[in-house]
Amino acid sequence: MDIPGIIAAAGGKDAIARRRDLSVDAVKKWPIIGIPDRHWSALIEMSGGAFGPEDLYEANRAARAAAKPGSRAEPAPARRKTAAVVLAAGKGRRMESELAKVMHPLAGRPMIQHVLAGLEALEADRVVVVIGPEAPEVAAAVAPVPTVIQATQRGTAHAVEAARAALGSFAGDGDQGDVLVLYGDTPLIRPETLEMLLETRRAPPYPAVVVLGFPAQDPGEYGRLIVGPDGTLEAIVEASDAGLAEEAAFLCNSGVVVADGAHLFELVDEVGNDNPKAEYRLTDIVAIARRKGLACAYVKADPDELIGTNSRVELARAEAILQQRLRAQAMRDGATLIDPGTVYFSHDTRLGRDVVVGPCVFFGPGVTVGDDVEIRPCCHIEGASIAAGAVIGPFARLRPGAVIGPGAHIGNFVEVKKARIEAGAKVNHLSYIGDARVGADANIGAGTITCNYDGFRKSKTDIGAGAFIGSNTALVAPVKVGDGAVVGAGSVITRDVAADALALGRAGQREVRGWAVKYRAQRRGRKAARAAAKPPAGRSGKQARPKG
Repeated sequence: MDIPGIIAAAGGKDAIARRRDLSVDAVKKWPIIGIPDRHWSALIEMSGGAFGPEDLYEANRAARAAAKPGSRAEPAPARRKTAAVVLAAGKGRRMESELAKVMHPLAGRPMIQHVLAGLEALEADRVVVVIGPEAPEVAAAVAPVPTVIQATQRGTAHAVEAARAALGSFAGDGDQGDVLVLYGDTPLIRPETLEMLLETRRAPPYPAVVVLGFPAQDPGEYGRLIVGPDGTLEAIVEASDAGLAEEAAFLCNSGVVVADGAHLFELVDEVGNDNPKAEYRLTDIVAIARRKGLACAYVKADPDELIGTNSRVELARAEAILQQRLRAQAMRDGATLIDPGTVYFSHDTRLGRDVVVGPCVFFGPGVTVGDDVEIRPCCHIEGASIAAGAVIGPFARLRPGAVIGPGAHIGNFVEVKKARIEAGAKVNHLSYIGDARVGADANIGAGTITCNYDGFRKSKTDIGAGAFIGSNTALVAPVKVGDGAVVGAGSVITRDVAADALALGRAGQREVRGWAVKYRAQRRGRKAARAAAKPPAGRSGKQARPKG
């Protein structure tokens, strides 16, 4: 079965796009590039058994063979190169923060890194980030992507001009490729949307400029896209400059554009600053291009992809949209979220198949979860690896460096930090395991702690396979408990314990028979004596003064 047949058997391009959260235009590329492996399981399910993995494998093999030079298939056109300029020099005053606006995190990483991740997925040939003069943290966050400084912020066209030299051949007179202009505070644009933008630029009538727009019932301060009778883009009008006719045009400008590198800077050179803010606006290149007889076009995108994050309120809205995407993707990939709206993912969270996640679970950066894991409610997990079949929680905290082995149990109110819990081991309640190894099938009793820090350095605790640590034990690192050893409850262990030994590190128990009876009698006598010495209610013990 070939790829067109697979698409048809799975319900068509529209159905696939809805199920996989793709654009139809992205699905159209499948006959050329094959079908990504990550979509196979959903397509097989959608087909109702019409095809299986073998069909997908053969269809991909045929697509790759057809794309090879010298094949009988139509030769693919030469790949046109893409550059991108990311504008990130804004100060973000509305954030009311010392942190640069584009450094505020979404799903555990700075928003500008989300923009760069999209360009990486797009396989952009060159990326340049424009930053302000006092933003070393932004330069560090985007490295090794090169940065240029916009010393004074005089508008978006001025910012693009600052990147001219760094773009090299993309800013030349020849047909060197296309240049995308993106914004560091608009982090939710999907790579598929950028592909649509580029495809429109590279298709007849080969517009010099293509703008990404979006519909809005309340356009607010967004500029308006003015579309001609023939459907081409005629101009972009700033909200502050819009007249009544433009106010009715609710197709808004996102600011994201792609331009032919052969024309971009000749258009930028003609941008003036005759406007109330005396800014050099990149939006003006559309009208300039039209005056030169160059075609301009637009692509319409989902408004949720194009929200800017200029305030804490907008940042929270962007976080909510991104979390919805991450939850949906996790469920499509085979995880069960009992209450999806209460689960928070990081950008790099990886869940295996048949993972069950309870309510109120937070994943920080660097978490990988294997198949068939159960994460019970109210857990906080970051920088941790959880192997297949493990059970975590409820109310567990896994900190960076926690490695949980297959079938291990981490129970309620257990904290694990920089420790390896090996296969089948159990730390079920009220314990802290830090800088340690817990061997396979070991059991850690309630209230056990590894005393790993002496105020100056961290030391390691090593607990052997099959060991049993009694409740309320303190293991004072550095210390080793051998395989199969038993540590009695309430012990303080300061020296190594041999394999299969019993260790007791507590004071000897002493018993005095009849002592409790004498103690209670003594306490009751004292209480009675105090009661007898107390004056009757309402009297102070002093002689009353005669009335009158």
